[in-house]
Amino acid sequence: MPRTGDRLPRTGDRTRATSGSALDALDFTLDRSSPVPLYHQLSQQLEAAIEQGALTPGNLLGNEIDLSTRLGLSRPTVRQAIQSLVDKGLLVRRRGVGTQVVHSQVKRPLELSSLYDDLEAAGQGPTTHVVRNERVPATADVAAALGIPEGAEVTLLERLRSTHGQPVAFLCNYLPPALLDLDTARLEGTGLYRLLRAAGVTLHSARQTIGARSATAEEATLLAERAGAALLTMQRTAYDDTGRAVEYGTHVYRASRYAFDFRLLVRP
Repeated sequence: MPRTGDRLPRTGDRTRATSGSALDALDFTLDRSSPVPLYHQLSQQLEAAIEQGALTPGNLLGNEIDLSTRLGLSRPTVRQAIQSLVDKGLLVRRRGVGTQVVHSQVKRPLELSSLYDDLEAAGQGPTTHVVRNERVPATADVAAALGIPEGAEVTLLERLRSTHGQPVAFLCNYLPPALLDLDTARLEGTGLYRLLRAAGVTLHSARQTIGARSATAEEATLLAERAGAALLTMQRTAYDDTGRAVEYGTHVYRASRYAFDFRLLVRP
């Protein structure tokens, strides 16, 4: 049912913003005969544009009056669409500026894949800063995960992964040093699993545990969060096709910007 002030219904109406905002290059298809409210159609398409990188952090969308004029919608419709994305943390209203894109939340499939590959496939523009790349003695936890003696030498990697210039995750990985030579410059240009595959390592399976906790002061600084902010955690041991443990990782992710996405099936 169209809201008062919206244009007359036209199925599959395609609307393009006309000038003055980051929406100018985007088309919106609004079906006014659909039972799905117009505000929800608009908010879904705006969210998709943010997640796919067509709208990036810092982009200005203009104020509600401008948006309603450009899109041919009533102000209440536009206001409701914008508010739904403000509530999700994707947009923010700034006095004297208008509506601005903040960031998109990364939704990662729960499978054996590289965060770098997942972000790149989603158009998130991943970048990596290598904090540490060195040989260290394996602690008891690391030794147990990799199936090696405690104190044996392992390669420790600590990396800060960002999208659109904003940190998303702090990744800590341990690998047997004989597995491959991990060059820092290459690690900052691609994902760890790509380097493993290029070295002839065939990743076959993994054991993974997901949890949550509060950020330490150091983690909060690295991830541009406040101390005590919610973090998602992941521990993973990956195995190759011979059953050998080739990587053990302990990762933390900003809960405000990151979510695991998975599908559940009903057991017969």
